[in-house]
Amino acid sequence: MKQLTKAEEEIMQALWQLNKANVKSVIEILPEPKPAYNTVSTIIRILESKGFVDYEKQGKGHIYFPLVAKEAYSNQSINKLVDNYFQGSFKSMVSFFVEKNNVDTKDIEVLLEEINKK
Repeated sequence: MKQLTKAEEEIMQALWQLNKANVKSVIEILPEPKPAYNTVSTIIRILESKGFVDYEKQGKGHIYFPLVAKEAYSNQSINKLVDNYFQGSFKSMVSFFVEKNNVDTKDIEVLLEEINKK
């Protein structure tokens, strides 16, 4: 699966939230400053060429929808992060976040409980 640029990921986040949408609907839920219609339309066509998005014709326009599930992309992105920055060690990544972000011990306990449930 290809990596997305920041702009492409922002559009995908909107499409994952909306499930199906035209360009105008995507723009409506994006944060300010809103990108131009042509910009969003171009990014969606790029996402289509990368295999992330497809469309249905509706009248003269298109309704776009994601082909890649958010969970699948998130999983791939996290694995790439762990591989590239933490030598494939989830333990190293967690240690880094605990060290650098003052993670509360209660949060760690909750995480351990959830891990033990699985």
